[in-house]
Amino acid sequence: MIESQKDLNVARNDLFARLCDTAPVLGERVTGVVSQTYLDGALPKKIKYLLALAIALGTGCRICILAQLTRALEEGATRDEILDLLSVVFAMKGTTGIAESLRVIQYLDEIGVLA
Repeated sequence: MIESQKDLNVARNDLFARLCDTAPVLGERVTGVVSQTYLDGALPKKIKYLLALAIALGTGCRICILAQLTRALEEGATRDEILDLLSVVFAMKGTTGIAESLRVIQYLDEIGVLA
């Protein structure tokens, strides 16, 4: 991948903040749904973010991949848990899953998690 995933993730955050400033009602709706969805429940928050990461990888949404990966890491997801998740994505999505997962590998490398 040529573009920095870390820079793309920063841009994602900046653009979402811009969206919230420009359309505050929409921003409140989005953050409200997200904050309610990812509360600990029958599934802990970390597992919900890992599931969301797998779905994002399956759909190929690069912004979603970085958002869910970041949140999973914030919730304590480990390098090994994420790599194990990638193996499931590979099994379910084949080469497109592998291709999208390279973004995860690059981001983890950029933030020093792979070393």
